[in-house]
Amino acid sequence: MAIINHCACLLLISLFFMISLFGLSNAATTYNVMKYGAKADGKTDSTQAFVKTWAAACSSAQTATMYVPKGRFLLKAAVFRGPCKSRINVQIYGTLIAPNDYWALGNSGYWILFIKVNRLAVFGGTLDAKGAGFWACMKSGKSCPVGARSITFNWANDVVISGLISINSQQTHLVINSCNNVVVRNVKLVAPDDSPNTDGIHVQSSTGVTITGATLQTGDDCVSIGPGTKNLYMSNIKCGPGHGVSIGSLGKAVNEAGVQNVTLTNAVFTGSDNGVRIKSWARPSNSFVTNILFQNIMMRNVENPIIIDQNYCPNNEGCPNQSSGVKISQVTYKNIQGTSATAEAVTFDCSPSNPCRGIRLQDIKLTYMNTVATSSCKNIGGSSTGVLMPQSCVRS
Repeated sequence: MAIINHCACLLLISLFFMISLFGLSNAATTYNVMKYGAKADGKTDSTQAFVKTWAAACSSAQTATMYVPKGRFLLKAAVFRGPCKSRINVQIYGTLIAPNDYWALGNSGYWILFIKVNRLAVFGGTLDAKGAGFWACMKSGKSCPVGARSITFNWANDVVISGLISINSQQTHLVINSCNNVVVRNVKLVAPDDSPNTDGIHVQSSTGVTITGATLQTGDDCVSIGPGTKNLYMSNIKCGPGHGVSIGSLGKAVNEAGVQNVTLTNAVFTGSDNGVRIKSWARPSNSFVTNILFQNIMMRNVENPIIIDQNYCPNNEGCPNQSSGVKISQVTYKNIQGTSATAEAVTFDCSPSNPCRGIRLQDIKLTYMNTVATSSCKNIGGSSTGVLMPQSCVRS
């Protein structure tokens, strides 16, 4: 009940913030990127025009709108830096496209970066990062740049991202890092299922993030939740293809912030490699995961619909014969049903040195090829109630 009340409060706070922001947007002064030299031909480099438009809008004493009309705008790596003098809206009706040459975005790791901006809203727009060339480079084993995240928000507070479409990101589509009070609404993030590291949304070191109405079709995690995430609420999420909604991987560092107060509700996973996943490195750490709720979820031919993996150790490097120090507790799985693509639908592989505690299963109904699926448990304690298919192996 505490979790549900917490979720309701988060939604009310988010709605209040969005209403207050939208209410003032009508009086905004508009700064059109075309007036600062941008060309909507998809060929002319408009990076500096966008940066100049931002500088003008950011220095406005009243609410400002940076306006991107219909058309295709070629952008190289662009940094939109605050703080700004007032609220700022970025209204995008066009498509922002990256250069065909993936080296052109450099080695910063960013394509579009908003940094140290408060009271920011980004409405609409399509981002096309043209990631195929970069993915091919990565797969070839050649020397490649680090790769760019399509749109990143660093140290930003009171942010709304609404109606954004991102396709073919080189790496993660949308990153929220070290932010407070962020609403992500009605976004669609798409890359092929074999595109490496193209996570949909990555959240870390952030508090009060709400994600609603997202369609996420990626080559990596639909949502990845990193260290220092607190009060994250996700609803009406469509995931697949992709690697599911993942907390972690955590515990790679000895000293690492934990993850707490995370809710995922009303989600559909289709053909994804995982459903709801918590994963940590098998090595010492003081990190933790606590107060997590996964509820009202439909699985459609999903591998590993429910999984905790505390023996994450890619290529068995850096952690042989060690156990995870990440403490996982108070995780609830409620009303999760559908079909598993693996015979084992529920896997809890917890740390022998720090067993999972307070794991609750309620009304789980998962089948495998029209038969009963299986479950496995290691180093776990908790409770199980209601209809349980497969039969629960969680014991108090």
